Amino acid sequence: MTDPLRDRQDDDDTPEAQHRFGLRLIALYKMVQALGLLFAAAAAFHLQRQRNVDRLIDWLEHLSLSGTSALRQHLVDALAGLGPQRFVVIGLIALAYAALFITEGVGLWLRKHWAEWFTVIATGSLVPLEAYEVIEHASWLKLGILVGNVVIVIYLARIAMQPHRRH
Repeated sequence: MTDPLRDRQDDDDTPEAQHRFGLRLIALYKMVQALGLLFAAAAAFHLQRQRNVDRLIDWLEHLSLSGTSALRQHLVDALAGLGPQRFVVIGLIALAYAALFITEGVGLWLRKHWAEWFTVIATGSLVPLEAYEVIEHASWLKLGILVGNVVIVIYLARIAMQPHRRH
C-alpha cells in the first residue's frame, strides 16, 4: 500500500514541483498580458467605425489635463491618421498575441514542459525588438518590460534544460 503523503513528498522533489511558484507567477503575468491585449482588441474593433474615432478625438481635444497637451495632440494626430481598416488589423494582431500569451500561460500553469520551451522561444524572439525600442525611445516602463522578459527567458531556459521525469 502506498502512502499518499510520501508520494506527494517524492513529487515535490521533481524539478517541476521545485519551480511551481515561478511557473505560476509567469503564467499569471502572461494571462494579464493577454487580458490587456483582449481589451486593446475590443477597443480597436470599436474604433473601426469612423464616428467612434471622431468621438474619441473630440473627447481628447476637450480633455483638460495640465501638462499633457503635447502628448494629447500627438495621440489625436495618430488617431486621425489611421483609417478604419487599420484598426481592424490592429485588433487582429492584438487577438493573435493574446492567443499566444494564453497558450503560454495555460501551459505554464499546468507545468507542461513544451510550454517552457514555447515561452522561451516566443518571449526570446521579442527581446531584440524590445531592446531596439528601449534604445530608440527609452522609458522606464520599456526598460522594465525588457529586463523582465530577459529574466523570464533565462529562468525558463534553465528549467527547460533540466531533466524532466515522465509520469
